[in-house]
Amino acid sequence: MTVKVVQMGLGPIGNKATRYLLERGNLEIVGAIDLDPAKAGKDVAALAGLNPIGVTVTSDLGQVLGNKKVDVVLLTTTSTMAGIVDQLTSLIPYGVNIVSSCEELSYPWVTQPRMSRLIDELSKKHGVSVLSNGVNPGFLMDFLPLAMTGVCRTVRQITVERIQDATFRRIPFQKKIGAGCTQAEFQARVKEGTLRHVGLTESLHMIAARLGWKLDRTEDLISPILAKHSVKMGQETIEEDQALGVQQIGRGMVGDKEVITLFFRAAIGEPESRDRIIIDGAPSIDTCIKGGVNGDVATCAVLVNSIPTVINARPGLRTMADIEPVSFFQ
Repeated sequence: MTVKVVQMGLGPIGNKATRYLLERGNLEIVGAIDLDPAKAGKDVAALAGLNPIGVTVTSDLGQVLGNKKVDVVLLTTTSTMAGIVDQLTSLIPYGVNIVSSCEELSYPWVTQPRMSRLIDELSKKHGVSVLSNGVNPGFLMDFLPLAMTGVCRTVRQITVERIQDATFRRIPFQKKIGAGCTQAEFQARVKEGTLRHVGLTESLHMIAARLGWKLDRTEDLISPILAKHSVKMGQETIEEDQALGVQQIGRGMVGDKEVITLFFRAAIGEPESRDRIIIDGAPSIDTCIKGGVNGDVATCAVLVNSIPTVINARPGLRTMADIEPVSFFQ
């Protein structure tokens, strides 16, 4: 059976996902949507640096979704619930399942309950499922530690570390973590909400909800990683005391006890990339992926690998904590 896919959002992640979709023999891209006028009429595969496949980009949802059977929309447009809710309410009535990369949609039940109910009820009404994931949130800092607790008799505390050298990540990611900002610019962007790793709070709530822990409060602490000397970043130079990147710590508290700690650090020139999970329990577990998982590759892979799962999932707003496990498929 060939699965018919429409792509919506053709930035760096969307274009990389195009390449991954076309590698799978049972997935067919039948439409492409983007609001950028500069992309209108261009071939979706050509935008990804591949040979054209005869599917051109449009901003017209009805043109793409109204005249053909579509199994799933791969939605890679925004990180926030505020930015995606109108897109979802426009897409769902067409009767299409949705796999999204929106970080705040990964587990929005606590942080955005009203919008979560709206999306859930609309999805059930039209008999489709909506799932958001990626490498983080959606896998490394929430789903994977949850899966590892399956062998535990008791769990007292979970700590996850994701430390990345951002030197070779895409430029939008480097800018998102504040690389090259002065300290004043960094703090101003933190204050306005444009500089942060989106999704730590959602990951805290996903872990807590699945383990049956009721968090009394959460914290999301953001600070710059400063250059001690000038550092090259592509064609630019980061000067001493400018930001190389961001350190962000998410904390989930039950009473005065910190039961979940999510430590995220991404910076230009970070010396030791790794993904580490520490479970204080019976048995206790301490496991590390040396070198870490490449975020761009893993994000696109998990989105594509989620397609069969989301098609077969129960209708409604789903999360990685309540669906069948996602795995590679050929």
